Amino acid sequence: MEELYHERKIRAIGISNFQMDRLADLMIHNEVIPAVNQVETHPFCQQIESAKFMKENNVQIESWGPFAEGRNNMFKNKVLVSLAEKYNKSVAQVILRWLTQRGVVVIPKSVHKERIIENFNIFDFELSQEDMDKIAELDTKKSLFFSHNDPEIVKWLGNRKLDI
Repeated sequence: MEELYHERKIRAIGISNFQMDRLADLMIHNEVIPAVNQVETHPFCQQIESAKFMKENNVQIESWGPFAEGRNNMFKNKVLVSLAEKYNKSVAQVILRWLTQRGVVVIPKSVHKERIIENFNIFDFELSQEDMDKIAELDTKKSLFFSHNDPEIVKWLGNRKLDI
């Protein structure tokens, strides 16, 4: 990847699911610092310390699973529903706005035209600091999907074939 970068065949290198110790190791042993690290980031897994480390090292945090695939009954969460009502927005829009205000890049997946349009309509409002703090209280500080520190999960992830 670095060779392609230096040959200007690619403009950036991105990574996914690198925990901060692995990211630090990658930065120490390579010339090119990744431009982005896509990690699970949503109201229940906020990656506060990871986001801080990435910002300090000029690596952009990007959310995968910004809606946590609806886990933890996200779209019916009382805090998120009350904020959606307050701002006259959907829960999805509140989550996307919250991530955006935190400086997290987010590319939500949808195949439904109306949801794609809704996902773009997050720039006509701003969450107050008080409301940002309410969402911050939802953080469980752990993945809703799997532990990246579990050797069996790491093996499983490492053995998956890439769809390139």
